Amino acid sequence: MAQQTEILKQKNEYGYYEIRMESIGGQGANLAGKILADAGILHMGLNGVNFASYGSEKKGTPVKAFVKFSEPDREIRVNSPVVEPHLLVVFHTNLAGKVAVMQGVKPGAAVIVNTPKKCAEVRDLLQVPGGVTLYCVDAMKISVEEKVRINTTIMGTICRAVDFLTKDAVRASIKDIFGHKYPHLLEPNLNAFERGHEEVDILEAPDDGKYPVQPFTPFRPRLGWKNAPIGGVIPNPGNTALNDMSMSRSGFYPVWHEDLCINCGECDSVCPDQAMIFVTRKDDKGEDKRFMTGVNLQYCKGCMRCVDVCPKQALTAERETE
Repeated sequence: MAQQTEILKQKNEYGYYEIRMESIGGQGANLAGKILADAGILHMGLNGVNFASYGSEKKGTPVKAFVKFSEPDREIRVNSPVVEPHLLVVFHTNLAGKVAVMQGVKPGAAVIVNTPKKCAEVRDLLQVPGGVTLYCVDAMKISVEEKVRINTTIMGTICRAVDFLTKDAVRASIKDIFGHKYPHLLEPNLNAFERGHEEVDILEAPDDGKYPVQPFTPFRPRLGWKNAPIGGVIPNPGNTALNDMSMSRSGFYPVWHEDLCINCGECDSVCPDQAMIFVTRKDDKGEDKRFMTGVNLQYCKGCMRCVDVCPKQALTAERETE
């Protein structure tokens, strides 16, 4: 019997090719994992599995999505999270400040980053070790222009980075997802997919020892069953002041125009994250009054409710480039 040609060129000790996506809730990483797994299983005959690890909120908190592939004759029986990915996908560079995204990435792996920056700059930002191939794509720009989420754009770049994943298979999987439920979104998503495949900056990081490999270390909470306070009391202060919601925005943010503002407070009444900045000062009559002074973009997730409700168009949606 003729020996079957191997499809996967890179494998771990279990015979799996593994992908880890570091994302933010609401950016479509979980759906991207499902589409990629379906492409490999249904349209290429591979074995595969996808699953995700969610944060505490549906939108705005870190999310990890995982995809594993194996040869048609090897079943996948290890469903643990991916700790040493062959491909790492970073949906937002701000994650680097909150999550150790580069843990487990070794020479020979590939890293895809959604950013308008060039690869040389991103390598220093993420501390990418030598021997890793870096792919940078401005998925946010493409998604805004095509009016879709960034996940289909990034899937195009994934096809560029993963040699065994064919464009036809992923395109067919995208059609399976969008063709029936959202037919009006099919063409723009396919356009974004093609642009994500082509509009990419690529750099193979030189093996210069500039940044060492970061070994994977599992997260261990400080409080557990041995040392948790009696009665379930949580003595730690709330973390609202430390939140950074900027990663949740989808390419637009509200810009405040002081000359048009009448300080009515409508924006503050609809903002779910209290991002509107109001201060108390004297008005023309010498009386204390609350005045709008701007939007705190650290807490703004770009829902644009303030823009919709403003009666004087003092808040407008503007394209976010950084």
